[in-house]
Amino acid sequence: MNQFKGQHILSVNQFNRDNIQQVFQVADRMRPYAHRQKRTKVLDGAILGNLFFEASTRTRVSFGTAFNLLGGEVRETAGMATSALSKGESLFDTARVLSSYSDIVAMRHPDAGSVAEFAEGSRVPVINGGDGPNEHPTQALLDLYTISKELQFHGDSIEGMHIAMIGDLKHGRTVHSLSKLLCLYKNIRFTLISPQELAMPQYIMDEIENAGHSLKVTDQLEGSVDADICYQTRVQEERFTSKDEANKYRGKFRLNQDIYTRHFQSKTVIMHPLPRDSRADANELDNDLNLNPNLAIFRQVDNGVLIRMALFALTLGVEDIVEKYDCDVQWYSNKQNI
Repeated sequence: MNQFKGQHILSVNQFNRDNIQQVFQVADRMRPYAHRQKRTKVLDGAILGNLFFEASTRTRVSFGTAFNLLGGEVRETAGMATSALSKGESLFDTARVLSSYSDIVAMRHPDAGSVAEFAEGSRVPVINGGDGPNEHPTQALLDLYTISKELQFHGDSIEGMHIAMIGDLKHGRTVHSLSKLLCLYKNIRFTLISPQELAMPQYIMDEIENAGHSLKVTDQLEGSVDADICYQTRVQEERFTSKDEANKYRGKFRLNQDIYTRHFQSKTVIMHPLPRDSRADANELDNDLNLNPNLAIFRQVDNGVLIRMALFALTLGVEDIVEKYDCDVQWYSNKQNI
């Protein structure tokens, strides 16, 4: 049963184990289209309003690509300054107007709770593409999907795994949402590594412990971390009061091949929600990790398209008829060999 048809997707709190599995199963079926082995026109004529009022490249393009791959069209608004919001229009009014032009909306906004507020005025389903430091449900789903696939490759599973989350855990909405999803599983060990000032919010740690998981909090990356997953995050400069304040923590926890070899298992999967900060004073994930087969950051990107395709298909109620609108790919594409 499709519980997502016609519904907003605003928070990971909407998900349970069963409907997460449904999303993942639909995502698996999207692989031939993402790899250009086939194409589908199941959403031919449908319009996505891609509204990104906060800077974004990867997530914005990922949403648009996912919709295009299902045969739909995309209309974009990027940046607050170019929108009517800069003229004092309310989110409710903006939603009423822009949703009349679209069949579904993907939205990012710098303020927590803003996407839910927008959804109250929307005439069509709204998918949260990130609301300030609050939540990023599609990122959490693609991260969980990636974790599942990576662990399967090593013969392991989510339940019983050990995940180390490193960096700016205070402002990182990706780790907030991912932690909530992981609370649906059993017997997970969490190691949270960050400066004390950038520690995971207490309410998230409470949820982890209340779900019966093991939790270790430290401000040092030392010794051997026998994690199955290393989830690195960048310093969220845009959430600080000033660049100077953010610079106090930049480069605090760097990861390169030497550090990886000294501190982690040889099979530890390296993840990052991207963009990784490659500036010399930060260099969160060094380029010398690029050839490490356990670096999964670009597989996360690929999986993001699959998950967002699945969410569009489910929300618009076409998940069972995607294959009926198959057609051949006419152009050369080396993605077919992925």
